[in-house]
Amino acid sequence: MTEKLMTGSKPLPGVLRWNLGDLTVTALNDGWFQASLDLVTGISQEEAGRLQVAGFRTEQPKITLNAFLITGAGRKPVLIDTGYGDLAPAETLGRAGAALALTGVKPEEIETVLVTHLHPDHVGGLVKDGAARYPNAEIVVHADEAAHWLPDEALSRAPDAAKPYFEGARKAVAPYAKRMREHRGGEVLPGITALHLPGHTPGHCGFRIVSGGQSLLMWTDVVHLPAIQFKNPQAGVGFDVDGDQARETRKKIMDAVASERTFIAGSHLEFPALGYVDRDGAGYSFVPALWVGGE
Repeated sequence: MTEKLMTGSKPLPGVLRWNLGDLTVTALNDGWFQASLDLVTGISQEEAGRLQVAGFRTEQPKITLNAFLITGAGRKPVLIDTGYGDLAPAETLGRAGAALALTGVKPEEIETVLVTHLHPDHVGGLVKDGAARYPNAEIVVHADEAAHWLPDEALSRAPDAAKPYFEGARKAVAPYAKRMREHRGGEVLPGITALHLPGHTPGHCGFRIVSGGQSLLMWTDVVHLPAIQFKNPQAGVGFDVDGDQARETRKKIMDAVASERTFIAGSHLEFPALGYVDRDGAGYSFVPALWVGGE
């Protein structure tokens, strides 16, 4: 499966399959969006720009976005997040649905959507024209996430600037109201465990997938800006609901996965977003996994 297919001059989303024990984990690229150093918190813009350039990136960062499909071992297909879908603010985004189509898996075959958190770039793809895009799927979300975004009183007390996030979360899950399961961490499906990683949002969760003695931790939004946040985990983003807690979570999980040599994937790691974390001086570096086609 190629990382990028072309139709005329318009690129289709990236798709890459990875064997994990008896399972196949497929990275589905939803696209990218242009960001700004104004988004960075916790360090100076000058330091953030220096790290971008040192990492062979443009000073003004582009943020990539991925979702993940889990198939095999006799289980019904499982999605981790859905991309922006119809909520995409730019034509460079919203490609996860097309990526899924390239895998041959139909939306009605998806049995479970594991929601890392309820930001629009992760759940916008749940709906199509106001209806459930995955009509037979249960959605699974941390109880703290649901409590933060979904109640009427949460919307009413939200600052005006944040209300679109609350409204978007409510619209995304509304068609699944009778098929939404809340959890507080632990096993959410056989071989898949939710890991609470609060700060970016209150119920922000990663998912550890285990099969055949192999494991992968999809850590979702621990990192948005790889060139900056690996080298300096003190750096946060303006999207963090609780910046201090997100910073502590990032430091803790980076230390753990570096010590344990954990295989990871991330929503905003550059496609195909699979690899390892290594210590690098006072910070860390991301080491992409070696992909060998045809294995």
